[in-house]
Amino acid sequence: MAQPALSTEIDFALPPVLLNEQGQMRTVGIEIEFVGPSAERTVQALQEALGGRLIEEDPHAFALKESAIGDLTVELDSRILHPGKQAGTQKGVLPKIAALFGFAARYLVPCELVTAPIPVDRLQELNRILAILRGVGAKGTQDGPFYAFGLHFNPEIPRRDVATLTAFMKSFALLNPWLRREASPDATRNLLGFADPFPAEYVRRIGDPYYWPDMPGFIDDYLAYNATRNRDLDLLPLLHDFDATRVRAVLPNEKINGRPTFHYRLPDARVSDPGWSIAPDWNRWVCVERLAADREKLDAVGAAYLSFEGEDKSWANVVEQIVRS
Repeated sequence: MAQPALSTEIDFALPPVLLNEQGQMRTVGIEIEFVGPSAERTVQALQEALGGRLIEEDPHAFALKESAIGDLTVELDSRILHPGKQAGTQKGVLPKIAALFGFAARYLVPCELVTAPIPVDRLQELNRILAILRGVGAKGTQDGPFYAFGLHFNPEIPRRDVATLTAFMKSFALLNPWLRREASPDATRNLLGFADPFPAEYVRRIGDPYYWPDMPGFIDDYLAYNATRNRDLDLLPLLHDFDATRVRAVLPNEKINGRPTFHYRLPDARVSDPGWSIAPDWNRWVCVERLAADREKLDAVGAAYLSFEGEDKSWANVVEQIVRS
């Protein structure tokens, strides 16, 4: 008797807090970088498979509205190629020059596919997007020596208060050596660089079990150590949403769009690999949420970190046992 085929599809874990403060299912936006097909060809393939209304914003930026899995945008990932999105550039020759440059640049500059916020209980549907990208010949990190493409998550914060924010930051910083090891950055990322980890001094400060500041104190501490977008968990959009004046006092010219989400950057998007899934990376993020939701365990891990005298690689082994338990 023939045995049924084994499914290799990986399930997406659910976070411990499913609903936001309005009682609605929490959402997460996804960003995927790739190269190969043009933005136009990619969004046409998405429309053929998912339906929806296609809108051309410029020759290298397209939106797909009301598709089967929500709104999507696909564009070349370079601001200079989208002059219509910048004030005072709607007319004249600049858009034409940018369009012509874009046709050449698409062989070097990655496309970025961005989803509208998706309910966390519908993430399995993202596998359809990966299949469509592979179908039109999208290439990922592993396909070229300089293809340093990324995957980004923008999960909605479950509660807009400083205790929730602090717990998430503590959890991520304490688990980050393990997260970075498990993400297995492609050799290209090691060569070209990836987002810097949080400074050890900052991790020790926030890892202290007694560190539970008010919102101004949290933002001031974060900016004192992390006045940059170059972090794998970039809190600046979220902090800007909480207190734009405080953030702008330190970073008046930084490109920051405030929103009530975390911005988690991952270094590897292997879109052409039929065995690659977003699920393992998402499931490790859920480990961050689980630890953040367990105050007793979170404080214990923080205390253990303060007394730990080894290197990050060894700490990664320690916290791996914690998240697996």
